Amino acid sequence: MNPPFFKPNPDIIKPYALMDLDDTLFQTQRKIDAWDLPTAEPENLVCATVNKQGEPLSFMSQRQAIFFNWLRASTDLIVVTARDRSEIKRVKLPFDSWQVLTHGAVILMPNGELLNAWQQHVHEQLLPLQKQINQLAELILEHSGQDNLVFTLHTDRFINDELTIYLAIKHAQKDHQILGDLAKQLPVLIPDFDKHFYVHVNANNLAILPDGVHKRHAVQFLLDNHLDSQRPNFGFGDSLADLPFLQLLDWYGMPNHGQLHEQRHAH
Repeated sequence: MNPPFFKPNPDIIKPYALMDLDDTLFQTQRKIDAWDLPTAEPENLVCATVNKQGEPLSFMSQRQAIFFNWLRASTDLIVVTARDRSEIKRVKLPFDSWQVLTHGAVILMPNGELLNAWQQHVHEQLLPLQKQINQLAELILEHSGQDNLVFTLHTDRFINDELTIYLAIKHAQKDHQILGDLAKQLPVLIPDFDKHFYVHVNANNLAILPDGVHKRHAVQFLLDNHLDSQRPNFGFGDSLADLPFLQLLDWYGMPNHGQLHEQRHAH
């Protein structure tokens, strides 16, 4: 039996598009200038996110806005982001499917509710590490007291506990080198660090995450339990931390700027 030849089908089945947000679909003005993005003249920009004061912070170029509009109309667009539940509210784009938030620690269902089975799973991962995560923060503070570092402990409610998920560090003057150096020192500085934690550095963001929290784990859970396996899926991300989740998909890509793109050229 030979398989039939392809025939066009008017019934479109939407693929899933699993998309990182920051620096993939939009970025700050500083990065627009650094990357010299096309169609990003002031009159073409679309505001994508606001800061805590409600002022415009990140923007889509005209091409990015057209791309996002196409994705919304022709795919089932699933957000996969490091942003937590409060930070995602500052993204002023319409999302109506699954959302993987906080580096994969949180999954929201299309109706906006928390996915309980995942909450339960992450609760089990995080609970035994609480003391260590908080000790980590103190140790690094002591070690780098004068380095102008800004620390944020990201927390959320899991089942009935408020748990710390991960530690984020930025440099007040955006000195990326200091963050890069700190990332290298952590495994040396902290005994058994590699047993439970990993580090992700991208520009002015350093995140210290427990092994159980990763975009890849959450995406795997969605693919296994909630997404239709007959439907194709693809995705985009800009950072090295996106690669593991992208590699689970049928097709994946990256913007022609940012961490993944630069690494590719470095090799």
